[in-house]
Amino acid sequence: MSILLVEDDPTLANGLTKALQKKGFTVNHVSKGADALHVIAAEPPDLVILDLGLPDMDGMQVLGKLRSTAKELPVLMLTARDSLTDKVAGLESGADDYLAKPFEMAELLARVGALSRRINTATSHLIAVADIELDTASQQVRVQGQSVELRRREYMLLQALMENCGRVQTRENLERKLYSWGEEVSSNALEVHIHRLRKKLRTDAVKTIRGVGYMIEPA
Repeated sequence: MSILLVEDDPTLANGLTKALQKKGFTVNHVSKGADALHVIAAEPPDLVILDLGLPDMDGMQVLGKLRSTAKELPVLMLTARDSLTDKVAGLESGADDYLAKPFEMAELLARVGALSRRINTATSHLIAVADIELDTASQQVRVQGQSVELRRREYMLLQALMENCGRVQTRENLERKLYSWGEEVSSNALEVHIHRLRKKLRTDAVKTIRGVGYMIEPA
């Protein structure tokens, strides 16, 4: 799952990024509201962690603009404003959850985990294509009823392909889902993940669309 972190404190942003990446999330970080809105319009994340105290615009303004175009995008608000009035204002403006600073990292991870589960169970948490089943709630994969162990990025890749069954996913789009900004990616990394995925799934359902990307065909 991809997370956009909007936080202008570099020390806090660095700590949050490392903690979230350890939990298997892909994290992209910006420090300004305008940059956040640009990213959401161009490359929508799965979840936004939004600080209210930004240098160029108030986080409430960012939230308002965000909600005009991305009504369903989950937002966890971070703020030093811990009064009940501020909390109510944030939630009424469209935030899905609210965390006052200072906070324990374990609490933030628990809140993100809860929002992640909410995303995965908003519709069905079970995705099935041909003889492959992917359970987004438990992050389990089964082929012909047998459990298959996947590495984190292999699982993320399979989920991206299965959620877009029948639609070609470009290399660039898949790499954005698998890697954070600034992370060094070898030229053949995606091909290596695809090769391992095919081998573990024992299937030819993952198709290469030469010069474009990859897709999973419907049964």
